[in-house]
Amino acid sequence: MLGPGAVAVLTALAVAGCSSGSSSSSSSSSVVSSSPSSAGGSASSSAGPGGSNQLQADYQKVIKNVLPSVVQITTASDLGSGIVYDDKGDIVTNAHVVGTATTFTVTLAGSTKPLDATLVAAYPDSDLAVIKLSNPPSALRPAAFGDSTKVELGQITLAMGSPLGLASSVTQGIVSATGRTVTEPRGGGSPGAVIGNMVQTSAAINPGNSGGALVNLDGQVIGINTLAATEPEANGAAAPGIGFAIPASTVTSIADQLIKDGKVTNSGRAALGITARNYFDQNFRPAGAVVVAVVAGGPADAAGIRPEDVITKIGDTPVDSLNSLTSALASLAPGSKATVTYSRGGTSASADVTLGTLGTP
Repeated sequence: MLGPGAVAVLTALAVAGCSSGSSSSSSSSSVVSSSPSSAGGSASSSAGPGGSNQLQADYQKVIKNVLPSVVQITTASDLGSGIVYDDKGDIVTNAHVVGTATTFTVTLAGSTKPLDATLVAAYPDSDLAVIKLSNPPSALRPAAFGDSTKVELGQITLAMGSPLGLASSVTQGIVSATGRTVTEPRGGGSPGAVIGNMVQTSAAINPGNSGGALVNLDGQVIGINTLAATEPEANGAAAPGIGFAIPASTVTSIADQLIKDGKVTNSGRAALGITARNYFDQNFRPAGAVVVAVVAGGPADAAGIRPEDVITKIGDTPVDSLNSLTSALASLAPGSKATVTYSRGGTSASADVTLGTLGTP
């Protein structure tokens, strides 16, 4: 259990060295309140005699239908998982599984034959990437992606992937929360992204699960397994039952753009249209995010925010660093309005900003 004041930290889930192991980097997590959506996407067992047998049959049906779509991805230094996205050989995974590699070995579920793949593109800001099989077999089984706006608390989930290099493994749990904003660790191939609207699950997620599928009992992928929590008071030991997955809506939006254009121009993530860095006060304590540059015609520019302004709050959320600014924006939607509080020459001011969209020009 976490002690008073302790904060859960997270570990990215690619396996270093292509062997059983774990990532050593960790970072504190930033969490906004969960917001479960409308019902949908899960079968349930019937009450009374035979109910447990029906639930078992549901599990087995989902595994039989979805597991062939989950692959193992190997690079020169890491091992992770991926999901077959289409019948053309495109596979979606985490950017931290890909790392700096451009060529990969892919092993399909139930097979020992390695297949060659190359990088299509990666988008580290959302920790997503697409790779493509060089010679895709005709029997590829693309996964079905569900509507992540219908994910709800208590929904049964199955996590599929290659934890610790154990290919085609499955664990089970429930949706513990939705709408989490999480800061990834930086280093060891992890981009240190801040990702909003993540699905929290109690299904066991371990190193090597990254890029694998979080699935509901309708056989739909509702997220990509990405992070697990660790306990800072237990020397980084895993915190059982706290894992996070990037929601399916984000996955499909980013993957479609990477496949079509090789880049992301509409991330679905809010942006101010600035470049910023950490700001420290006279006592060298973090005290905000100082604006270094403003995109001409962008949201901040239109609201009158200028270089050297120090942003200290987004709405009611305090900002004491670039990371906290990024976390605050990750919980907001493009097109929404936010009040940005900032200091200019020692004088506090605020501006109402219509947020833009983070993307790659």
